[in-house]
Amino acid sequence: MALSSQYSAISTSSSTTTFFIALGMLLLIGSSSAPLSEDFYAKKCPKVFYAVKSVVQSAVAKESRMGASLLRLLFHDCFINGCDGSVLLDDTYSFKGEKTAPPNKNSLRGFEVIDAIKSKVEALCPGVVSCADIVAIAARDSVVILGGPSWKVKLGRRDSKTASFDDASSGVLPSPFSTLSQLISGFHAQGLSAKDMVALSGAHTIGKAKCSSYRSRIYNDTIINSLFAMARKKNCPITIGSPKDNNVAMLDFKTPNHFDNSYYKNLVNKKGLLHSDQVLFNGGSTDSLVRHYSYNPKAFESDFVNAMIKMGNIKPLTGSKGEIRRHCGRPN
Repeated sequence: MALSSQYSAISTSSSTTTFFIALGMLLLIGSSSAPLSEDFYAKKCPKVFYAVKSVVQSAVAKESRMGASLLRLLFHDCFINGCDGSVLLDDTYSFKGEKTAPPNKNSLRGFEVIDAIKSKVEALCPGVVSCADIVAIAARDSVVILGGPSWKVKLGRRDSKTASFDDASSGVLPSPFSTLSQLISGFHAQGLSAKDMVALSGAHTIGKAKCSSYRSRIYNDTIINSLFAMARKKNCPITIGSPKDNNVAMLDFKTPNHFDNSYYKNLVNKKGLLHSDQVLFNGGSTDSLVRHYSYNPKAFESDFVNAMIKMGNIKPLTGSKGEIRRHCGRPN
């Protein structure tokens, strides 16, 4: 029923007072949620994209790894109760959020860059742009700055007022030790297909991983190039608890600071750094897609963009839900 006909039905069947009560309820329902939109800030904060990009460019120029870190923030935010900026909230004496959960503690980086972006955006448009949207835009800009594809980010997310340590610790986030079936089911639980999962895994064409994340791969896995494993062992001893646990290696040793399809070429050659990387090309159902991306970079870029847009739409808070945080590390 059209809204005008709803009004007509209400006015002819009840008193004027009832009409206005019903009208108020309709408007309230309509404001509680809304779809994300590419032009959400076109009038409210048209310079938001410039503000975000300028800070991200500066951060990546200082440390190219930061691009991968900002991209990873979006993954870890969206996978835990949706893309709501909850991963940014700091712990307090009475609150324990996602930052210090095992998959994130001493692992996620880039919070200071998001804070710098937020300060710049707040100076332009106070109380308008959410931290959740800033994370989404910064992830896109990071990919573009490092040579990857661009896309129009859908916006309009609002920020969660809380976060869950338990949810972030529950195994929802993909592990570097995951099997293929675990990866497929984990992404499926977020509404993402196996194809989305393989395309999104291509984000590992940039960034680094700690020795503790790939030690078991280079010492225990059989589907691995022997020379590749030998080279990684020099910086990652077999002894657990070594000071070298925090030593890092490039996820893509070929073009570590450039967003391209080399990641898939590495997998085909049994040179994936993480166990969860190599299982994508290990005699399983995703082998053909990995091989396709390894020689068709345009296909990879197209599917990566589609999957990123899809992931960015996981359970966002919109309309009147949540809030627009003034500071990304704490609720208003």
